Amino acid sequence: MALLDSVDWQGKIFKNGAWVAGRGGDYAVVEPATGAELGRMGAADTQDVAEAAAHAAEAQQAWAALPYTERAAVLRRAGDLWKQHADEISGWNIREVGAVPGMAGFALHTAAEECYEAASLPGRPLGELLPSEQPRLSMARRVPAGVVTVIAPFNVPIILAIRSVAPALALGNAVLLKPDPRTAVTGGTLIARIFEEAGLPAGVLQMLPGGPDVGEALVVDPHVRVISFTGSTAVGRHIGELAGRHLKRAHLELGGNSALLVLDDADVEDAVNLAAWGSFFNQGQICMTTGRHLVASAVYDDFVAALAEKARSLPVGDPAGGDVALGPIIDAGQRDKIHGLVTASAADGAKVAAGGTYEGLFYRPTVLADMALTAPAFAQEVFGPVAPVTRVDSVEDAVRIAGDSEYGLSLGIVTKDVMHGLEVADRIPTGIVHINDQTVNDEAVAPFGGVRASGTGSRFGGAAANVEAFTETRWVTVRGATARYPF
Repeated sequence: MALLDSVDWQGKIFKNGAWVAGRGGDYAVVEPATGAELGRMGAADTQDVAEAAAHAAEAQQAWAALPYTERAAVLRRAGDLWKQHADEISGWNIREVGAVPGMAGFALHTAAEECYEAASLPGRPLGELLPSEQPRLSMARRVPAGVVTVIAPFNVPIILAIRSVAPALALGNAVLLKPDPRTAVTGGTLIARIFEEAGLPAGVLQMLPGGPDVGEALVVDPHVRVISFTGSTAVGRHIGELAGRHLKRAHLELGGNSALLVLDDADVEDAVNLAAWGSFFNQGQICMTTGRHLVASAVYDDFVAALAEKARSLPVGDPAGGDVALGPIIDAGQRDKIHGLVTASAADGAKVAAGGTYEGLFYRPTVLADMALTAPAFAQEVFGPVAPVTRVDSVEDAVRIAGDSEYGLSLGIVTKDVMHGLEVADRIPTGIVHINDQTVNDEAVAPFGGVRASGTGSRFGGAAANVEAFTETRWVTVRGATARYPF
């Protein structure tokens, strides 16, 4: 039976182990490609948050006390369920998010792998034996943080939620998950159902869609000790301030304006293949999207012509209705922001080599050439299918321009001299580097995060980073005989 057909989820949130009506009412789940209503989603309010957090704190203690093998088994079953229900989940991802089938498949594969990798965490050595000048056993032990808040965005809702939810649960925490209201079925309801079916005890994972008031309540609630947020830099700054004020840890994965450097020895055909994928995949709605193409003068003209031809050839349309490369932008507000940056850049002197138009929420893949470094679509994160290209006369210029950004998430370098590419990368501050690849990559075993305004670094992803993210360090000593003191 389908995950959603087997439970009364319509208009509900998942709180305290039950599907219940949220105090925030309900709202329509809308398909961006057609405007059709796909269902109803429940919304939480701040009272729901308080109740869920209190219950999570209680449920977490029993969950953490289970044998590590039982926690690992739940995560393995969750990984299997992503595969068993792939067709249903993929269909929701395509229709609710506007993801093309390839992106939906990648999200499902990654979700399963995140659960399988997380299943290995409970059995890892979680501490170390320390030397001591006293006659005692001295240890540093990693213990669950307690209750973790996960706030995930609309663009890749499954991956950007599960990469925190799975390891946090595996390490003995309870999780309060707030998906973006626009994609709360894919990024929330289906995740809750997966873990419910996997046998996770009631109250250990709760799903609470809502607006900014709900997000703020999930950050400041006294039961919450760690916040994992993925989203815009502006909102991330606010969450970081709140977390600091309440003395909580916040792992912030924020915006980006990632650069692809095409050096003068690069093969143009190869570089264009990378560039198109980096800028247009998932309609450019990815934090790692290639937002700046810095192309050596020797290959610049050929690169622009080939990338523009590639952009014009890509089919755009309803991903549920045919074989397309790009689906819809998530909503009209986001589309208008993209188009505003494109038109402002054209007014600033950029050449629209391809695209720059839209029908409904379907925005054509766009190539902007001869970009001024101050042009809006070059200097800002577009978060749409736009490839801004500028000419560089030297590697030194490329390094300077790539580093002249408030962001520092991902970096791609295309060159036949791999060691030279690594040397160039060492001069540009980013959290992620790919030589002879574009900027959009993700694996469950790899640490993920950016620097500068892109976030607080690689705070999750991979075993070591996940243990650091979702546990606390406790010093423990044991003596065979009671200690004696002078008074």
